[in-house]
Amino acid sequence: MPDTTDADGLTVGQVSARLGVTVRALHHWDEIGLAQPSLRTAAGYRLYTAGDLERLHRIVVYRELGLGLDRIRTVLDDTADVLGALRAQRTQVAERIDRLQRLGAGLDRMIEAHERGPLLTDEQQAAIFGPGWDPDGPARARRRYGDTTQWRQYAERSASRGPEEWQSVADAVAGLDRALGEAMDAGVLPGSPEANRLVERHREVFAPYFPLTRQMQVCLGRMYEADAGFAAHYDGIRPGLSMWFRRIIDAGARAHGIDPDTATWDGGQEERR
Repeated sequence: MPDTTDADGLTVGQVSARLGVTVRALHHWDEIGLAQPSLRTAAGYRLYTAGDLERLHRIVVYRELGLGLDRIRTVLDDTADVLGALRAQRTQVAERIDRLQRLGAGLDRMIEAHERGPLLTDEQQAAIFGPGWDPDGPARARRRYGDTTQWRQYAERSASRGPEEWQSVADAVAGLDRALGEAMDAGVLPGSPEANRLVERHREVFAPYFPLTRQMQVCLGRMYEADAGFAAHYDGIRPGLSMWFRRIIDAGARAHGIDPDTATWDGGQEERR
């Protein structure tokens, strides 16, 4: 390789800045013989000519297309293989674009679910959740719980759930409500096997929203009785059902060594770990 002056070519640093390629990459390509500078200064520094830059430009383009260095070398040095290599890479790029588009659509659904919960129209929600459905409920829940772990879990589940899946969730909740009312009518006592099975069923029915530990369930039981909206729902099924439901949840917790009087939502996180 002949010696020359700096005016005859570009230094490694200049090429790095012009092409957006690291100096380390240029040195590596030189070492493996993929893109070697044609000139050297009297002090031995690399200098790249216009022809060298043309080859480097092609390398950068092929790297952006996803070709490996060995494949790039073949494409650059074997002109008969260029068209086939580019066509094969075009197919891979199309497949990658399709995957990224599907990923983008999934991210859009996740963002929307984080913002508003169920990805259903108002008409779909009214049909699925029944006449008691509150169109402002999801927005209020987002404002109240949007920064919690449980809302994030709820959003993740909502993002992949369509109307049929939500209908199954609603049917399971309605079935539990009927079973609670019938059990109360039958005189089922808190702490009995029948009551404990209903408590476990409640946790299963609730799971599509987010994982529910026993301590968290105790906290929900308190809310079912104390919150006017929840109490109206359960007491509308059977008078006094909200209190009875809270009592069977408390009894079920005691059976698992949990004191309902000291149960906390954060304690539920510890229980799950």
